[in-house]
Amino acid sequence: MADRFPRLYLVTDLQATLGRPLLEVLADALNGGVDAVQLRAKDFSGHDLVALGAQIRTLCDRHNARLLVNDRIDIALAVRADGVHLPANSFSPADARRLLGPDAWIGVSTHTPAEARAACAAGADFIVFGPVFDTPSKRAFGRPLGLDALGSVTCVGATPVVAIGGITAAHVPVLREHGARGVAVISAILAAADPRDAAHALITAWKQGGKQS
Repeated sequence: MADRFPRLYLVTDLQATLGRPLLEVLADALNGGVDAVQLRAKDFSGHDLVALGAQIRTLCDRHNARLLVNDRIDIALAVRADGVHLPANSFSPADARRLLGPDAWIGVSTHTPAEARAACAAGADFIVFGPVFDTPSKRAFGRPLGLDALGSVTCVGATPVVAIGGITAAHVPVLREHGARGVAVISAILAAADPRDAAHALITAWKQGGKQS
């Protein structure tokens, strides 16, 4: 399952695009190297999520990128997503896989080492751990966890860990040194003046740093 996690994982947030259409920003980001998109729009109705998800599915197909849907298995099925991304307090990865099938990507958000270990044990394909650094979108989860906490998680088991929280291209080398197998971002790309360049800088930093696959 070496391919069952994203290197550059973009989480959608309609408030972070500086007024630009989300699909336009996503197209630029995918051109820049984003390899997985998480559809996250908690205020959307099911109807609107399906409509948006279908458009993002088309964009992802065009760039050979994966699409995951935040917490909504029904929407994931409706838009032919590659999987779901589960909040830490959602249902279990095993239940998601039973409904979506063995080939689905199952990611889980975690905010403490204990949550990370539980998600690994429950069968997640990858976990997203953070916030590693300070970022406005994650302040509800408390203070940044830091690199030591990231390192304590990445050395437990074989489940890949994707770092999130205040990440820029300059952070990529030290994140890799602490065992991260990918990075997840929101505003670093969505709020960038040039989303394509921002994505390209992040994926280039990833490819240039370290010997991890």
